[in-house]
Amino acid sequence: MEDGCCFTGHRSVPEEVSGRLREKLREHIAYLHEEKKIRAFYAGGCVGFDTMAAQETLEYRAAHPDVRLVIVIPYRNQSSSWTDDDRREYERIKAFATEVVCLAEHYFRGCTHQRNRYMVQRSFVCVCYLTKEKGGTASTVKYALRNGLFIRNLAVEI
Repeated sequence: MEDGCCFTGHRSVPEEVSGRLREKLREHIAYLHEEKKIRAFYAGGCVGFDTMAAQETLEYRAAHPDVRLVIVIPYRNQSSSWTDDDRREYERIKAFATEVVCLAEHYFRGCTHQRNRYMVQRSFVCVCYLTKEKGGTASTVKYALRNGLFIRNLAVEI
């Protein structure tokens, strides 16, 4: 476990909660950086919450250049089936990220779990948007708990 923060959340964020969710993300990024001295923020580079967390981290980093945004992608062409708008934003985020880590050239069963474990193993805290008991986000949060991370579920705060 290192001193980073990993983000995990659902690919779909309801429009009616997105504004408040962004507000909570901003608050937590600032708190973790200023009070807990966390400088590395890991996002999985997917649509939905991952994108939102990366955007807010980049926004915060504009005034705090010691903050690092690390995009961890499970395989090279993860965005191939996304909309053009989602792909453009993904490329923009990767261009401005401090680092982009690509774990595999091609998709394989379990590659997203590998990505999530990579982020958790480098983190002290997991900031998530978790509303379902099953799925990738739920399993990532369970893995983070087993590894002793502090969990901040923004879904319960909005």
